[in-house]
Amino acid sequence: MSKQITIGMIAHVDAGKTTLSEALLYQTGIIRHLGRVDNGDAFLDSDQLEKKRGITIFSHQAKLEYDDLSITLLDTPGHVDFAAQTEQALRILDYAVLVISATDGVKGYTRTLWQLLAENRVPTFIFVNKMDADTADGQAVLSQLQTELAPGCFALTVLMAILNHLIMKNWPCKMTMHC
Repeated sequence: MSKQITIGMIAHVDAGKTTLSEALLYQTGIIRHLGRVDNGDAFLDSDQLEKKRGITIFSHQAKLEYDDLSITLLDTPGHVDFAAQTEQALRILDYAVLVISATDGVKGYTRTLWQLLAENRVPTFIFVNKMDADTADGQAVLSQLQTELAPGCFALTVLMAILNHLIMKNWPCKMTMHC
């Protein structure tokens, strides 16, 4: 019997959580084509309105398998207008990945999500996305995370570089943070 966990991808709008989810599905072989939200061909944004607006409106799920671990990945809406969808998903999560855009940093809704995750006692990893952007400043984002979310946040850059080299074969991950 395999262990089953549910992981939610949580973020402020445009932080890149659907793109990150799509990359996870692609890297694990669940999907064969790496879609893009802005092209309207992301696997997890299947609703026509989502494709038209280029944002996640409804929570969508995908299944991943790794050894004896079965993961249900939930991609949740990031726009505050659809916060009810995200808040409902928090109740069933075993873990969350809070995606932060390196170009935008911590936004107002990000702080709200952090508080809701804490209230629901969901263990949370922070993933800083878009580190390859010209305006990305990893140290500034880390400092902001430590000031605005939790002083215990730290970068796992070295660990991710090793994983990238040994396991993920050039997965587009530049830095991840954990609080």
